Amino acid sequence: MAKVLLTGFEAYGNTPYNPAESVARHLDGKLVANVEIVSRIVPNSFFQCIEYVVNAIAEVQPAIVVMLGEYGGRATITVERIAQNLNDSTRYGLVDNAKRALQGDLTVPNGPVAYYSTLPIRAMVRSMRDAGIPADISDAAGTFCCNHLMYGILHHASINKLPLRVGWIHLPHLPRVAALPENLGSPSMSVETSATGVEVGIRAAIEHEQDINTPISSRLQI
Repeated sequence: MAKVLLTGFEAYGNTPYNPAESVARHLDGKLVANVEIVSRIVPNSFFQCIEYVVNAIAEVQPAIVVMLGEYGGRATITVERIAQNLNDSTRYGLVDNAKRALQGDLTVPNGPVAYYSTLPIRAMVRSMRDAGIPADISDAAGTFCCNHLMYGILHHASINKLPLRVGWIHLPHLPRVAALPENLGSPSMSVETSATGVEVGIRAAIEHEQDINTPISSRLQI
């Protein structure tokens, strides 16, 4: 049976409950278009996270890899278009879960400046919106562990010529995180809504080997 590897980061920084972990656990084992979702929870640490997912790819042998992270402050599910070869966690005042901060360090020395997602991002966002889930394309994956892992796995697939399609989805805060005093006013989304959106997005990725050519309008540049 074909498989989708779905990864979600653990809690980190000021986020005691990561929607990425919750959604990955929620969808683990689910069949979507006769494809099994296999979830793994990833350590939120530079370089270790890449090694973990590389090993998971070797174990699971998926056709598609969808990775999840949290992007606090965003009100919609966002499908990332691009990952850059740069890390700068100090701009967020964050260290990873190994207590490491990077500033200006490259994920892959002498690697390409960036990689594009190989998922059908327009089809995924269109399908989520049609299902009533707020979603958009993002051109900014940040410079913390999410962008780092996305770049690392796209690089791994590229240099090893793996028959994989790889991409990233960012999720809003969970309501219980948005309810914390320091986050009051931040948008949030329930696990159930986020999981529905991710499932719909995965189905679109399975059904569209090539992306649709329909423009996806956006109210905000993100």
